[in-house]
Amino acid sequence: MTRPRNDNFLRALLKEPTDHTPVWLMRQAGRYLPEYCETRKRAGSFLNLCKSPAMACEVTLQPLARYDLDAAILFSDILTVPDAMGLGLYFAEGEGPKFERPLNEEWAIRDLTAPDPFDHLRYVMDGVSEIRRALDNSVPLIGFTGSPWTLACYMVEGGSSDDYRKVKTMMYDRPDLMHRILSVTTDAVVAYLNAQIDSGAQAVMIFDSWGGALSAAAYQEFSLAYMKKIVAGLKKEKDGEKIPSIVFTKGGGLWIESIADTGCTGIGLDWTIDIGEARRRVGDRVALQGNLDPNVLFASPETVAVEAKKVLDSYGPGNTGHVFNLGHGISQFTPPDRVTALVDTVHAYSRELRKKSA
Repeated sequence: MTRPRNDNFLRALLKEPTDHTPVWLMRQAGRYLPEYCETRKRAGSFLNLCKSPAMACEVTLQPLARYDLDAAILFSDILTVPDAMGLGLYFAEGEGPKFERPLNEEWAIRDLTAPDPFDHLRYVMDGVSEIRRALDNSVPLIGFTGSPWTLACYMVEGGSSDDYRKVKTMMYDRPDLMHRILSVTTDAVVAYLNAQIDSGAQAVMIFDSWGGALSAAAYQEFSLAYMKKIVAGLKKEKDGEKIPSIVFTKGGGLWIESIADTGCTGIGLDWTIDIGEARRRVGDRVALQGNLDPNVLFASPETVAVEAKKVLDSYGPGNTGHVFNLGHGISQFTPPDRVTALVDTVHAYSRELRKKSA
């Protein structure tokens, strides 16, 4: 397999020289784009959009048509895996994702099995293949999953949660049941990501959105240990090209040394940690991705440029090892022109920095 014509994203993760700092955004295909909203309306529902390979491909490509981004990310949802495990995913208007059959009975937890991704999640794999064809080797395609802990939170709570009361009660009172959920979900996620790689994903990312809600000890036992198993189980190469992996724990800045120990290629950082400090702490062991506060994008384009430069300056000298991103997903209320200011600044200023250090 030949690398994409713009392979800066892959090169940065693999610590190969880049001519500029690559940039992509979490949730870059989303509601802040009018064209996305039009496609979503045509689809009739968010789930219909996710489950139509043609429409998922269409919205994946929309931000790349508008911005000079260095990677595409599969348009899907982290909850496709528990949905395929039989929990019955649905979206309540104004309330976000919910499950018809959350895991609150011991028998249901004991009966939990990992789905076959090429059977129960075929629509995702078809989407990955279609997006790869449509990208025509222009930029890399990122596949992704939720972390076992984050998925388990939704599976036990039955939806989003402010206090994680149900899932943490189970974790402390019945750790055996919690580990059962996490173990089966880990098997499911490994199979799911490897199927995405087989279908054309050129890098993969694990979103541990709720890992930061755990205590230090609980994070190690109930989140990180399972992400380490996932990284170990991933296909590391496809058609002679390395497949990098990124682990992102929201609120995980305290634990980046441990995250680096998972064997991942890159660590995603939220905006609460200084990226230069993170680089000093992990050294050359991993690449770093991040980490502009998404709310900066509500400020003026001039301010966006100033704040983007601060992140690049903080990362420090060198021509690799940094993928620029936000510290979390882009808000649906973001003015689209602010993303133009961000992407153009990251590219221009990172080239300038490389010239200075040459």
